[in-house]
Amino acid sequence: MPRPALIGIPHDSGSSFLRGAAGAPPLIRQALFSAPANQWAERLVRTAAEDVLDDQGDLTLPDGPDAAPIIERSISSIAAEKRRFIALGGDHFVTYPILRGLRPHYPSLTVLQIDAHPDLYDEFEGNRFSHACPFARIMEEGLADRLVQVGIRAATAHQRDQAKRFEVVQIDMRAWADGARPSLAGPVYVSIDLDGIDPAFAPGVAHREPGGLTVREVLTVLDTLGGELVGADIVELNPAQDLGGLTASVAAKLVKELTAHFIVETD
Repeated sequence: MPRPALIGIPHDSGSSFLRGAAGAPPLIRQALFSAPANQWAERLVRTAAEDVLDDQGDLTLPDGPDAAPIIERSISSIAAEKRRFIALGGDHFVTYPILRGLRPHYPSLTVLQIDAHPDLYDEFEGNRFSHACPFARIMEEGLADRLVQVGIRAATAHQRDQAKRFEVVQIDMRAWADGARPSLAGPVYVSIDLDGIDPAFAPGVAHREPGGLTVREVLTVLDTLGGELVGADIVELNPAQDLGGLTASVAAKLVKELTAHFIVETD
């Protein structure tokens, strides 16, 4: 099997209130490949090495909606080779063109979204392509058969109605505390918004929302993931908000553990 691909998507024109997520991919790589960092995932699989991950660098993107078709084509090219990949955002808008590129190669697809926010607004501040809207576009276009959201704790009445409209499975933090867990099967795409993790562990995000998942809880979700992992993204790291590179280190940890999934599944 070809090596899993790592691709940076430095796009944040869909951000509201505070931009900066476009600067995240190099910092995640720095944390991932730094000399003091452990190259091995917890499954004792060597992952954070250039001979394991095919690092394709960062896309060169215009600022604005014209970035979307470039992202879509890039992901479609990777998926056409049946390669697994991890995309480094960028704001959460990027998941929409990623899935536009991925979906034609997977007639059945479930999306697991880890996030504090549902990102299901029909439009936000007049923008249908805001980072607050990607999953509305994804579900409208049938880019996923099933959307499962974990970690939600900052929803609105409108987004509740949207979740009902699209038959989204939501495990909000109250349900999580009561023991609810995701059940997945078939090809699965994982989208991790770092604000799904409690800001005590990942402060470097634009929209901090207390009361979230621990890093260990997210790793447990990934470790017990049902189905076949075909791709993933890690989004919304805002370097200007990070403290001592802590959130970049969390993102790098997630890259390693996701990569281990790819390697173990294809052995």
